[in-house]
This record gives sequence, C-alpha cells and structure tokens, in this order.
Amino acid sequence: MAQDKPPQDLMHYEAMAQDALRGVVKAALRKAAAPGGLPGEHHFYITFKTQAPGVSGPPEVLSKYPDEMTIILQHQYWDLAPGETFFTVTLKFGGQPKRLSIPYTAVVRFFDPWVQFGLQFEAADLEASTLVETEDAATDEPLADDAAPAVEPAAKVVSLDQFRKK
Repeated sequence: MAQDKPPQDLMHYEAMAQDALRGVVKAALRKAAAPGGLPGEHHFYITFKTQAPGVSGPPEVLSKYPDEMTIILQHQYWDLAPGETFFTVTLKFGGQPKRLSIPYTAVVRFFDPWVQFGLQFEAADLEASTLVETEDAATDEPLADDAAPAVEPAAKVVSLDQFRKK
C-alpha cells in the first residue's frame, strides 16, 4: 500500500500559535507600562533580531549586535509604550538614554526569571513580517550583554510546562 503524504496545514496553525504567544509578551509589557510598573520582583529579558524589519534604534547600538540583542526591563527603563504591532522603550547605553522600537515579530525569546517563565519564538518568517506603524514612545533598560538565561530551543509545539513552578 502506498503511503500518502501528510496533509498540508492550510490553516497555518503554527503561525497562529506563535502570534497568540506573542500576545502574552504584549500583555506583559502592557502591565509593565501601567502606573506602578512591574509588580513584585518581576523583570523581563527580551531577545530580538536586530536586523528584523521594523527594528529601529541608534545605529551605534544596533551595529554592536548584528544578529540578536537582549535587553532587560527591570529598574531602569523609561517611556515603555507597547503598541499593537511593536513596542518602544528607552534604555541607557554607555550612560546615555537611547530609544528602541521593536516589532513583536522580531522577538525571539522572552523570559521572566522571577517566576521562571519563558517563551521562545521561531524567527523563520521575519522577512514576511507585517509592516510596523510608527508610535512615539521610549523606555530605558540596561543591556543584558548576552547575559540572558538560556531558554531551551523550542520544538514545533511550545510547551509551557517546563516553566511552571511545581
């Protein structure tokens, strides 16, 4: 008996799941941007593709990280403005405040070490990402200098069980 090809996913469920999980990042940033900032000891390590469409920031900062950059939102960030398709934040680099604009589609890892919660995203379709509208906002966060905790590479299915406290 001839083996049939597996059915093709015409619904693009994997892409929908990635978009939904990026919504978690957006919701977390909205809570951080609310009056009072981050609750408790929560803080975020956010790694993004610096060459992804829509990423903007000072060339002297982005050029130091030609592939990926990790920022930390904890104590020193200003004007965090999470929009529908991207967020902006002002962070200090070399003691000087600099504004970054990062589309959610450029984010490849999100980690909150306080509760050991992390997400990893596939970056395969960065060239096909949607156009980013311009928003005027800024936030200040220290650069993590690649000190972000490693998050295990994700398979096609993202399992959150590994990040839950037991």
